[in-house]
Amino acid sequence: MSDAVVPHKAETSPQGTGFSSESWMGRATGSDLFYSFRRSRITMIAGAVTVLFFLLAIFASVLAVQDPFDPAQLQLINSRIPPLWTADGQSPFLLGTDEQGRDMLSAILFGLRISLVVGLLGVLFSGALGIVLGLVAGYVGGAVDSLIMRIADVQLTFPAILIALLVNGIAKSVFSNRLDAVSMLGVLVLAIGLSFWVQYARTVRGSVLVEKNKDYVAAAQLIGLPAPVIMLRHVLPNTMGPILVIATINLALAIITEATLSFLGSGMPDTMPSLGTLIRIGNNYLFSGEWWIVAFPGVALAALILSINLLGDWLRDALNPKLR
Repeated sequence: MSDAVVPHKAETSPQGTGFSSESWMGRATGSDLFYSFRRSRITMIAGAVTVLFFLLAIFASVLAVQDPFDPAQLQLINSRIPPLWTADGQSPFLLGTDEQGRDMLSAILFGLRISLVVGLLGVLFSGALGIVLGLVAGYVGGAVDSLIMRIADVQLTFPAILIALLVNGIAKSVFSNRLDAVSMLGVLVLAIGLSFWVQYARTVRGSVLVEKNKDYVAAAQLIGLPAPVIMLRHVLPNTMGPILVIATINLALAIITEATLSFLGSGMPDTMPSLGTLIRIGNNYLFSGEWWIVAFPGVALAALILSINLLGDWLRDALNPKLR
């Protein structure tokens, strides 16, 4: 049999040629993805905005006029100063200050860093957990498959935010008030990870059930490769397409979940605020005229989520051979 892949029609490649020609990711070459990316102006703008947000978060310490996490740099005399372009604005507070005298632009930059760190670590944790459980369920099958999928079905009956609130509440009750800001960040990552693993597990399981009956898996078993090697080295690469799409979309969901938990008072503390914490703080002053305290963090969060979601939609279509 030929190993050649027909351009733009890779779904017709013959069976038994190995995962290099069967892989969903293999059906979309780098040039195909780049061409698809260039064709969509909205996707290019979303990509530029997403990269900009990541750069702002990485270089927050350089760009910010103050460290909002350092109480020594805050002065109450500078509290509730409106944005610079208004009549009462003062330099260097471009977006104004909050009730503690924190520069809003600096707080947003550092809050953006916290939100992205929690979102990325949450996605990595949920992805790793879901991929492992999905591989085991699909490859081993039997009672193991039934147990993992029944647990997944039960979890799907509850909204992800409730699972996150449950994990968050248990952690707070166990550790009481001994959780500092860094420990709280870890609790949020754990809560978000345990809330979103199901999608990865079900998707990977479905792909494994298809892949494990193909000739390259039988050949690997015939030469005596152990099951973990077959799953990780040969089967897993064929599931990476849908995993990347889920991870991109779940990054936005993880950031929203963290912001929701922080807004409800179950997330990052005021001493190390994320975007959700800044929105919660600003919401207390919305009707007193200090609109900028809640408006700018809200706009930043909305722009970040929208740009990531647009990239996720593009990646889903670009990696789907039926849409090309």
